[in-house]
Amino acid sequence: MAARSTAKKPETPLGLTRRARKMVRLLEIGYPDAHCELDFTNPLELLVAVVLSAQTTDVRVNQVTPALFQRYRKAADYASADRTELEEYIRPTGFYRNKATSLIGLGSALVERFGGEVPGKLTDLVTLPGVGRKTANVVLGDAFGVPGITVDTHFGRLVRRWGWTEEEDPVKVEHAVGALVERRDWTLLSHRTIFHGRRVCHARTPACGACFLAPQCPSFGIGQVDPVKAEKLVKGEEAPHLIALAERVRSGEKLA
Repeated sequence: MAARSTAKKPETPLGLTRRARKMVRLLEIGYPDAHCELDFTNPLELLVAVVLSAQTTDVRVNQVTPALFQRYRKAADYASADRTELEEYIRPTGFYRNKATSLIGLGSALVERFGGEVPGKLTDLVTLPGVGRKTANVVLGDAFGVPGITVDTHFGRLVRRWGWTEEEDPVKVEHAVGALVERRDWTLLSHRTIFHGRRVCHARTPACGACFLAPQCPSFGIGQVDPVKAEKLVKGEEAPHLIALAERVRSGEKLA
C-alpha cells in the first residue's frame, strides 16, 4: 500500500479569505481600543503629524506637536513660516530640513488649491508635498471616516507573515488586503495590525508562543515558541490581556 501523503494542501482563495476575516475578528478581540497613536484635533494637525512621523516614533512626534500646533494653527501659517523657526520646532523628529520643506510646501498647496482646508479625497491628498498613499489613508480614515488601509512597515511585515500576500510594494499590498477584507474594516484593521506588530509580532523575534493568532498564522515558529519566554517579549499596557488570550487559545478555546 502506498504511503499517504502528509503534504499540506495549498490554500484556496476562498480559504484565504475566510482565514483573513477570522483573523480580523480576532484582532478586534485583541485590540478593541486600537487607534491612531498620533495626537491631533483636526485634519491639518493629523496631516502634519503623519508627515513628521517618517523615520521616527509616534511618541517623539507627540512630544513635538503641542508647541508646534500652538504656533502654527492654519495652513497659511505653515505656508508663511520662517524656515529656521519651523526647523527648530520639529528638529527632534529627525530629517527636520526635509520635513520643514514638506510642511511649507504643504501649507502653500493647501492655501493655493484647496482654500486652506485639507481635502477629503485620496486623489487630492496624494498631490500634496510629502503626502503619499500611506499618509493619505491615515488622514482619510482617522480625520474623515473614509475607510483606508495604511501600509507601514509593521502592516506589510505582518500580512506577509500571515500569508495574506507575498507582495512587497505597499500599493500592491494595499490592494491585495483590500480584496480580502470588508471595506468597513480597513481603517481599524490597519491600527490593530500595527498594534500587534509593535506589541507581539516583532520584526526580529516575534512572541509566537504568546500570540492569540498562532493557530491561524502560517509563520508560527519563526520566533520564540516557548510560552514563558514569549510572554516576556510582549510589550505595551495590553500585555496582560494579550497573554491571557494566548493562554485561552493554547487551552483549545475558540475566541471567534
